[in-house]
Amino acid sequence: MKIEITAAVLCLAVAAFFPALQAQPSAPHSQETPPPSDSNSRSVWDGVYTGEQAERGHSIYHDQCAFCHGDTLDGGEEAPPLAGAQFLSNWNGITVGDLFERIRKSMPQSNPGKLTRQQAADVIAYVFSFNKFPEGKVELPPDAEVLKQIRIEATKPDHSNDK
Repeated sequence: MKIEITAAVLCLAVAAFFPALQAQPSAPHSQETPPPSDSNSRSVWDGVYTGEQAERGHSIYHDQCAFCHGDTLDGGEEAPPLAGAQFLSNWNGITVGDLFERIRKSMPQSNPGKLTRQQAADVIAYVFSFNKFPEGKVELPPDAEVLKQIRIEATKPDHSNDK
């Protein structure tokens, strides 16, 4: 009788917990903050990095990231792509600050946290350059809070109706 009650309680606990598991979004969205609601916030289409910064990021990427993510940023067995449709789909609507924090805290996988804040920002500039987002006149700052004001958008926003 005691085993039957324990089994019943366990089944109820699992049944109660299971819908909560299904409701959680998949990575990378599960740990990200929602995009800023401020209409003055920027997107990656606004030229948020410089070509020089992207060049520095390319060197860092080649030394620290390419082993897992590939020379063409197409990902590997355990590493997601950092370019193309899957990357854009995974990060669409998420802030650059969230991507920055993910890289800064968990990359490279063999030595998480090895990259400095500046190196992480430079790698992101390279990723944006590779994904053909436009260059700007100001570098991405190595500051997560500032970067949370910039959205990653898979497609260029249509501002033709803006006043």
